[in-house]
Amino acid sequence: MIKEIHKLSALELSLLYKKKSISPLEVSKIILDRINITHENLNAFCFCDEGNVLKQAKDSEYRWINNEQKSLFDGVPISIKDLIHVKSWPTLHGSKAVDINQKWDIDAPSVINLKKAGAIILGKTNTPEFGHKGVTENLVHGITNNPWNIDMNAGGSSGGAGSALASGLGPLALGTDGGGSCRKPANYCGVVGMKPSQGRVPSWPASYLWPLSSAGPMTRSVRDAAYLLDIISQNDVRDPETFHNKVNTFDGIEKQVQGLKVGFSLSFGGSEPRIEVSDIIENTKSLFQKIGVKLFDVCPEIINPMKTYRVILDSAWMHTASQFNDAQKEKFDPTFAAAVERGSKLTAVDLRKAFGERKNFMRIVSEFFSEYDLLILPTNPTTSYPHGTREPVPEENDNWKTTVCFTAPFNITGNPAISIPCGFSKSGLPVGLQIIGNYGCDNTVLNLARAFEKETGFVNQLAPDKFYLSEGRN
Repeated sequence: MIKEIHKLSALELSLLYKKKSISPLEVSKIILDRINITHENLNAFCFCDEGNVLKQAKDSEYRWINNEQKSLFDGVPISIKDLIHVKSWPTLHGSKAVDINQKWDIDAPSVINLKKAGAIILGKTNTPEFGHKGVTENLVHGITNNPWNIDMNAGGSSGGAGSALASGLGPLALGTDGGGSCRKPANYCGVVGMKPSQGRVPSWPASYLWPLSSAGPMTRSVRDAAYLLDIISQNDVRDPETFHNKVNTFDGIEKQVQGLKVGFSLSFGGSEPRIEVSDIIENTKSLFQKIGVKLFDVCPEIINPMKTYRVILDSAWMHTASQFNDAQKEKFDPTFAAAVERGSKLTAVDLRKAFGERKNFMRIVSEFFSEYDLLILPTNPTTSYPHGTREPVPEENDNWKTTVCFTAPFNITGNPAISIPCGFSKSGLPVGLQIIGNYGCDNTVLNLARAFEKETGFVNQLAPDKFYLSEGRN
């Protein structure tokens, strides 16, 4: 008996397609139905063209019947964050300032590669305006809720993707990460989210947050993430900064990790997590030791890098805003307008200094990875927190600076980093840990993540339907 279809991973669906046990059309209808019945309580999707989805599914079904499938993900549903362009569909970036009545004629490189692989593009997932903050809410589509507790936020800026994955609205999602925007929602929603090495995944149109941001895989299993990363990592001439990588990450996903030298720390750059997070991550030490890696209580010694990050970030928002006229700017979310205002006060010297500091951080982290293979840190200092707050209220003896204090530094340096589930807080909210690797060593990051996943069993987990489909809520 096949378990509930929406609970299957992408590779599990692929196996059933091969066996002719179920078809892409049947799966797509099930997922579309769940998108509809969860929309009021979750608001994960901001656009879905059901007719187009069903056409894609019928085409894929034909290919599987005739053994002409394009890849293992042929016919597997995937959502696309609304910062990534899909031809013929609006990409509003969560902003009222963006004109919906323009010509939508671009497929981003990752979308082109997904289409070549036969994946079924479900629709667009919600994001804050231009991805500028760590909670997913905007003036166009509203607030996205966390399936584990709909009173809590799903993280950001790929919160729609995280919410969709954790509620069974497809096993795959494509997000972007400019400061933790794949990893933070993955942490809060109990799924997998990865920021690849900067330059591994091509980007076009160019990201607002260059050189901080990258498209990245979000899934419910590490194996799915590895295969998805291989698909979206194909070079594209529109992004000449993409580095050519012939490594097939998925084929080596089960590679042994025994003997790897791994730094392990609960603090970084002067920030520490809350006890509800640190206790759970501390308890994973024995699991990593059982796997066979060599743990060292060490991490790169850097001073809090958030000022440098903010300069690069806010200058990007200022540049983004410069592409709109005064009437359009009046439509900005107040929090985005505030970020633009901060950016307007920066000078060329401020920005040049920040890029110099970025280079220094890259050197420090590079030197660390010349001695150690990987680094384990918390993903975020807290679990998800209630709607209506940008950051949780600090607790006594809490030294965290911001909810991206453990993620944003590696957007500055460009290193690959992944968030994977590692437990739950006493209040039942997911906790994630982060594995960071040397630049270009995405495969090593995924190898350890997969080994940990197998040991813990935190794979392909979903929030129970009762949390967001209980009586009175649907």
